[in-house]
Amino acid sequence: LPPNRYCPHTVSLEQVYADEIKGKTNVSTCGLSAQQRLFVTAVFNSLSFDWFIRQSVTAHVSFFFVYNAPMPRPKSDDPFFKMIVDRASRLICTTSEFDALALEVGLQGSRDGASNPAERARLRAELDGLVAHLYGLTEDEFTHILASFPLVSEPVKQAARNAYRDVERGLIQ
Repeated sequence: LPPNRYCPHTVSLEQVYADEIKGKTNVSTCGLSAQQRLFVTAVFNSLSFDWFIRQSVTAHVSFFFVYNAPMPRPKSDDPFFKMIVDRASRLICTTSEFDALALEVGLQGSRDGASNPAERARLRAELDGLVAHLYGLTEDEFTHILASFPLVSEPVKQAARNAYRDVERGLIQ
């Protein structure tokens, strides 16, 4: 969500700041860095993670399912972490409301965000390919996962499959 927005949804939101009392002072500290938040957002929005969650969920997603889902945890200097954060930031930071986040993660503002539909589709496919590799999925396993999404169009699935192959070949940097 952009800063200062109300979310009237029952889903729990990440608590970005934790309040702590130190001596006689109340101190707010951030739980995750901007890069870590973008990484988690990208993984949670990947087809691979969606598939994992759907194996357990029946009617309502609770944090019980999220806490028990496998989550890759690369270090912040890992190339996959950096590639995922870069793509997620360009997909999210497309309006001036996200300029502060864009600056925090190395973009020059929302003008570096991807607003062209073709570029957004490419970045989305690359994220799915990168996340599938982080989970250690084989191409056959990833193809099986993609086949389980009847509402996702075939061109989107093919783009994700091609991105998976490009990651394997080292073509996605």
